[in-house]
Amino acid sequence: MRSTTLEREDLDRSPEPDHAFYIQNWPAVAGRNVDFATDPPPDLVLEVDITHTNIDKVNLYAALGVPEFWRYNGRLWRIYQLQADSQSEGLSQRYSETETSAIFPFLTKNVLYQFLAQARQDEVAAEQTLRAWMRENTQ
Repeated sequence: MRSTTLEREDLDRSPEPDHAFYIQNWPAVAGRNVDFATDPPPDLVLEVDITHTNIDKVNLYAALGVPEFWRYNGRLWRIYQLQADSQSEGLSQRYSETETSAIFPFLTKNVLYQFLAQARQDEVAAEQTLRAWMRENTQ
């Protein structure tokens, strides 16, 4: 979905991630406009936070039910996975930071850091390298 506003009337704020992806839920939303009130949330959102914001995006994406949230601040890559919160009453969810993605378990942070280092030199070559690496490691 690239960058899109994830609007839901029941929430005070509507985040706009740098990229939002449907992967497992792609068949549920393919070829039409997504309604975040009735459709599943994106499977993965990616935020590049180079500047500081006062918006608590971790809790906002958890409230939306986004299963996986990646955040990069210019130095550190963080991967968050949505978990049921056993500490609270009701159907609350929260993120736990992990070292690997549940959606792409073969894609480690080390590979992502290598991709970012190469992208600083040549974005096109970096994308080609990452795509080739993905093809080799997902077959």
